[in-house]
Amino acid sequence: MPLSRRRFLANTATAALGAGVVTSCARPPGKGAPRVVVIGGGYGGATCARYIRYFDPDVNVTLVERRTHYQTCPFSNAVLGGIEAQASTIRDYAALKNNYGVDVVHAEATAIDPEQRVVTLADGSALPYQRLVISPGISFLWGYIFSGYDEAASSTMPHAWHGGEQLALLKQQLVAMRGGGVFAIAVPGTPFRCPPGPYERASLAAYYLKQSNPRAKILILDANEHFSKQHLFKEGWDSLYPGMIEHIPISAGGLLRRVDPARMSLQAEAGEFRVDVANVIPFQQAGRLAVDHGLTDETGWCPVDHQTFESTLAPDIHVLGDSCLAGNMPKSASSANSQAKVCSQAIVALLRGQEPGAMFYHNTCYSLLAPDYGISVNGMYRYEENRIKPVERAGGLSPLRAPREYRASEADYARSWYASINRDSFGV
Repeated sequence: MPLSRRRFLANTATAALGAGVVTSCARPPGKGAPRVVVIGGGYGGATCARYIRYFDPDVNVTLVERRTHYQTCPFSNAVLGGIEAQASTIRDYAALKNNYGVDVVHAEATAIDPEQRVVTLADGSALPYQRLVISPGISFLWGYIFSGYDEAASSTMPHAWHGGEQLALLKQQLVAMRGGGVFAIAVPGTPFRCPPGPYERASLAAYYLKQSNPRAKILILDANEHFSKQHLFKEGWDSLYPGMIEHIPISAGGLLRRVDPARMSLQAEAGEFRVDVANVIPFQQAGRLAVDHGLTDETGWCPVDHQTFESTLAPDIHVLGDSCLAGNMPKSASSANSQAKVCSQAIVALLRGQEPGAMFYHNTCYSLLAPDYGISVNGMYRYEENRIKPVERAGGLSPLRAPREYRASEADYARSWYASINRDSFGV
């Protein structure tokens, strides 16, 4: 089912619930107020901190985030393609602190004591809590499945999956690539952060190279057989970049087995590929904070109660976003934002001694193939039979064979969605 403009606007309004009307929660909580600590200032943690204060201004909320600025994964590929400046993807936490009454602490959380319910920071200070939320993102499984790729190798073959310096490095390499060179992307097996991300990256790298290096080629070595919005991406590639992008799925030998940064060599099951620029994205697991504190199971991800996002392995600790196992919900900024709102409502109810109510969730994901060419997927979910389940006949994909005017409109919607989710999560 195509995502109509009316449905898009409705989803945007839902995502922005409370945006611009929650300044009253900036008043300080009273003496003896419940304490919630949130670790991780991405879309999950920032949204949860803000919305706990929105649902109950009497809760004392402390957001712990080691960085003073957050670089968003959404629209990072637009930076790589030369469509957006990297500065446009940077957000800070001033609005959460000044407008919404969140106590923001820029420090590293080094230890969690679930029995004493205390978080210890790198400077030795301690933060007591009644409820703890962690949204630590992902960590990499260096050397898993393919050898030769470690953190040192990423300085030659950047993963660029966290933004920041890695993204800047990959862009420098793309700009400096020799005429007619090969830009390769190695895609990890699922699950990983932002399932359409590698294919959007290939698209926007192609957009850049078509203008500056038209004889260049893009190679995708894929540890998966199928990928999100596959038919839409391939239709766009045939239209916009014919003959430029080659995709090798796992069935054709796309699984990477070894890398050699010194030789700029990628050894896949299909054979050896000598390339000019290599974007090697490692296999992934939950963030290190979750792994190191026993919040993951044998999958490497965090099992949670789907109604409250409370860990099934540790009481009073909630896990959001990329790190958690959330049924059919993908690991995306939109999912993290939606989960955070559900979790914040549940925490306020639990602190009041109440049962959380019925829960609904959403995920909206736009991908750009060019500045005026967008595609999307939208999913709605509900809590049913103790699990997050998709709502049938709700949401859907962009249609195939749509006119270019439709694709241009979706590119505009993508920018509107990005502005909306940033206001909703960071307050600006």
